[in-house]
Amino acid sequence: MNDKDKITKEKKKWEEECLKPVMERWPERTEKFITTSSQPIDRLYTPEDLEEWDHLEKLGFPGKYPFTRGVQPTMYRGRLWTMRQFAGFGTAEETNARFKYLLNHGETGLSIAFDYPTLYGYDTDHHMARGEFGKCGVAVSSLKDMEILFDGIDPAKVSTSMTINGPASVLWAFYIAMAEKKGVPIERLRGTIQNDILKEYIAQKSFIFPPEPSMRLIVDTFEYGSKHLPKWNTISISGYHIREAGSTAVQELAFTLADGFEYVRAGIERGLDVDEFAPRLSFFFNAHNDFFEEIAKYRAARRIWAKEMKETFGAKNPRSWLMRFHTQTAGCALTAQQPEVNLIRVAIQALAAVLGGTQSLHTNSMDEALALPSEKAVRLALRTQQVIAHESGVVNTIDPLGGSYHVEWLTDHMEEEAYKYFDKIESLGGVIPAVRKGYLQKEIADAASRYQRETDDKKRLIVGVNEFELDEPLEIPLLEIDPEGERRQIERLNTLKRQRDNDKVEKALNRLRQVAEGDENTVPAILECAKDYATLGEITGVFREVFGEYEEPIVY
Repeated sequence: MNDKDKITKEKKKWEEECLKPVMERWPERTEKFITTSSQPIDRLYTPEDLEEWDHLEKLGFPGKYPFTRGVQPTMYRGRLWTMRQFAGFGTAEETNARFKYLLNHGETGLSIAFDYPTLYGYDTDHHMARGEFGKCGVAVSSLKDMEILFDGIDPAKVSTSMTINGPASVLWAFYIAMAEKKGVPIERLRGTIQNDILKEYIAQKSFIFPPEPSMRLIVDTFEYGSKHLPKWNTISISGYHIREAGSTAVQELAFTLADGFEYVRAGIERGLDVDEFAPRLSFFFNAHNDFFEEIAKYRAARRIWAKEMKETFGAKNPRSWLMRFHTQTAGCALTAQQPEVNLIRVAIQALAAVLGGTQSLHTNSMDEALALPSEKAVRLALRTQQVIAHESGVVNTIDPLGGSYHVEWLTDHMEEEAYKYFDKIESLGGVIPAVRKGYLQKEIADAASRYQRETDDKKRLIVGVNEFELDEPLEIPLLEIDPEGERRQIERLNTLKRQRDNDKVEKALNRLRQVAEGDENTVPAILECAKDYATLGEITGVFREVFGEYEEPIVY
């Protein structure tokens, strides 16, 4: 009798002699236990659940293919993850002050949140920007704003992540031009532009142009970055917003990686060598409430990406196989009720991200279901990361949950389910045809609807929302945006347009139009516009004229 047969025999004996009498007296709390994504979870996992499981093939060692256990041989024993708090509100001056506050309190990387007009490529004085100035991020309408945003901050000494998609190459150009004006060689710049337009069509919806020209702009950044900014991640392929839209963990995993494969194909179709641009592709995942499900998601993601990059896309450089990712705790899990409880949720989510092997982490603030974070709330969020890093002990060993029957089964299961989605997306013709047909959007909507029904029916308990409610006044201070900020921002724009060399701006915009109508790389022309102080709205206006705007199909 082999070991597995012995375990099977002993398990049946345990069920009969130990479990059954207890179950007859004290039944389990519910007939069905599920994850946050509604995946049923068994009572117990044993080697029986890992049939034909090969340790070296599935698990291996950290820093070595297939990277299930992490992308670095020493992981956090060598260097902690980058602690960056997503920050931005109101004017560039206000956000600059918040950046300096966070850096002074131990943040190790910057992450810029832009307001909705900026995300859509509009200047603050555009009629579509009215009422939205600075509310969910900072307004950046020109190089001038970027200069103010980084006043007193050395871009050579800090990595900067920018959550921007449709106009990503424009904001990137503002950042590059700002650094050059400070005398920083661009090859020294470190950071990330999100630049992931496919998930915008799928989930967040802050798209501007149709898919094909949008993909062209993204590959332009791949090409330019690989030649001139070797330390810059030219995309952050984002599952975060897919999850925030209501997807399951498996959908987040599958749709994000499918987007990633699409970007790799686009780069190869341009004629780029996969090993030239793939090492600078990065990812961005959500950390939701279900501790083990999230950890398994990250482990499965690394393994799938390594396998596909090596076997499907033929990447030879091991750095092309690495999945490096940033994690943000789940904004959609935060509650307006009893907001202090969000501190506990965020701590659990952040711990899952760390145990899952993240390279960078943002922890949400307790008040974000009510307003942009106050200084106290954002400091506590940062302190959560610091306590995990310096007091919890979880950073002292690599992948401490590796080999857990439950975690390994869940990792394998998520990998299998992701491949089912890959097959379905391929059968529809790829990600863009699947988006045009509404398949991905409907899958997410159905998952979100199911989650809400389970919450409404109390099959899923949310502390403070449908159980353990309190009727008491809110006791935490909330951040308020300066009501005069929009006026000052518009005045600055008007002054900029009067004082700049408008002949040079017009020539630069005309040159950009010629490039956009042809097939040259657009980044150098965008940079020329940025350095001449053309505004975001003027630059994206050229692209709107040439490329048109995307209208989402109606899906029933």
